Amino acid sequence: MEIYFEGKKKVNANYRGMVIRTDQTVEAGGDGSAPAPFDLFLASIGTCAGIYVKSFCDQRGIPTENIRIYQNIKYDMKNRLIGEINLDIDLPPDFPEKYKDAVINAANLCAVKKHLLVPPQINVKIAQLDKQIATPEII
Repeated sequence: MEIYFEGKKKVNANYRGMVIRTDQTVEAGGDGSAPAPFDLFLASIGTCAGIYVKSFCDQRGIPTENIRIYQNIKYDMKNRLIGEINLDIDLPPDFPEKYKDAVINAANLCAVKKHLLVPPQINVKIAQLDKQIATPEII
C-alpha cells in the first residue's frame, strides 16, 4: 500500500489499483471532500461485521436488503479514546428466529475486530524503498 499526499489535508492510499481517499473536515483545515482516516477506521469495523452478516445470510438464501447494522461509540473522556463500540443488528420481522444468535456469531467473526483484540505491532521508520510495495510477511 502506498500512502501519498494530494494537497491541503488530503492523504490517500493506493491499494491494489484502487485509491482510498481521505481528508479532514473544514474545521480541521481540510476540504471535507472525503472521510477522515479515523472515520474509515470506524467504518471498517461495521462494514467488516456487515460482510460476515451478508455472507451468512447469502449462504442461507436470506434476503439482506432490510438488514441494517447501526454502529454507536461511547467515548472515554478520561483516556481521550473510544471506550466502547456497539453494533446493533436490525433484522426485519420475518428474519428466521433460529438464525438470530448465529447472525450475531457471524458478525463477531470480523477480522477487524479480531485485530483490535490482538493488535499487531506497528513499526514506523525512515526507509529508502525502491517504490515497490512490500508483500505481507508471515510470522
